[in-house]
Amino acid sequence: MPLKEKSQTWHWELMFTRPLFEPESTYQRALLDEVARLVDAGVLRSTLTTRLSPIDAATLTEAHRRVESSATIGKVVIEAG
Repeated sequence: MPLKEKSQTWHWELMFTRPLFEPESTYQRALLDEVARLVDAGVLRSTLTTRLSPIDAATLTEAHRRVESSATIGKVVIEAG
């Protein structure tokens, strides 16, 4: 209520609502399969620009440093070695 007078609202979006409430649905899988096909075909381009490995404290620290610098373009992914 404190924000009502200021007309403040929060809007939430849950990416995986359908799998949570319709677990038998194959829609999410079909959608992700189509996105993968479009990426493979070069129609869509990933925003991934940096891969770091292995998953350890030093790598996590480096990933955090890069993102916190505000100079990172694209996504930073940490993956198992």
